[in-house]
Amino acid sequence: MKQFIIFVSIAACTVTLSGMDHKHMTLKKAGETIDSIAAATPGIFGIAFADLQTGRTLMRNAAAEFHAASTMKTAVMVEVFRQARTRKLSLNDSLSVVNSFKSIVDESAYSLDVSSDSDDSLYHSIGKKCSVRKLLHAMITVSSNLATNILIEKIGAKNVAATMRALGVPGVHVLRGVEDGKAFDAGMNNTTTARDMMRLFVLIAREQAVSKTASKAMTDILLDQRFNDCIPAFLPSAVKVAHKTGSITGIQHDAGFVMLPGGRKYVLVVLIKELKDPVAGRKAIASISKVLYDYEVQ
Repeated sequence: MKQFIIFVSIAACTVTLSGMDHKHMTLKKAGETIDSIAAATPGIFGIAFADLQTGRTLMRNAAAEFHAASTMKTAVMVEVFRQARTRKLSLNDSLSVVNSFKSIVDESAYSLDVSSDSDDSLYHSIGKKCSVRKLLHAMITVSSNLATNILIEKIGAKNVAATMRALGVPGVHVLRGVEDGKAFDAGMNNTTTARDMMRLFVLIAREQAVSKTASKAMTDILLDQRFNDCIPAFLPSAVKVAHKTGSITGIQHDAGFVMLPGGRKYVLVVLIKELKDPVAGRKAIASISKVLYDYEVQ
């Protein structure tokens, strides 16, 4: 499903947030406020928060499994950088831009529907070459499904899953590329938990994912995210958010880390499934993010 940047609808929620007294908010109180936000939004939430300075965490349904949607593209990025470090590939390598992939069910061919992709620009390059670096950027910043599948074909989904296990985040499970309809029908999906996605972003934020240099490069890509109507939506412009969104029908996610002007960082993952209203889902994530920001800066 295409992702769209929403400027008008989520703004309505700022009135409710501005009326809250966060002056002396404890993490327990923040949690209660977050519970209220989630309760008011039809859907099932998974939430994981970690303050990288104090070590304090807040978890809600954090071990529950969710369809990962496009948040799994962060794991794919980590594996690309791992293979670049071990010289299995180079970020400057050129890959063929194709739109034909094999289902993990029976290896039958399938193609992506450009109308269901978040970005259509790469489809104009089919038959040409594109660098791994540019594919990575498109996969994260505009959530290109085509770029994702080309990269997964190159690095191997099994390698992504193995690296997630090695990093201690087995709950981030990448099984296949995007829009493998036969696999979806068979229940063979990419999945994640809020807790393990949080742990993956903690590694990137602490510059411990692959290497310090690779973590910095990944952070730069995540900071260039174009879909900013969830975690960053109600935060001041001076606050930087390195994050990856994900959405399909009934699902809305955002995962990343927030960088405060003073240098402090915290990680936040909000996953929602069985969502009835995508606009309400985005509002809820933005509102939860604002509560935790207020807790951090009080």
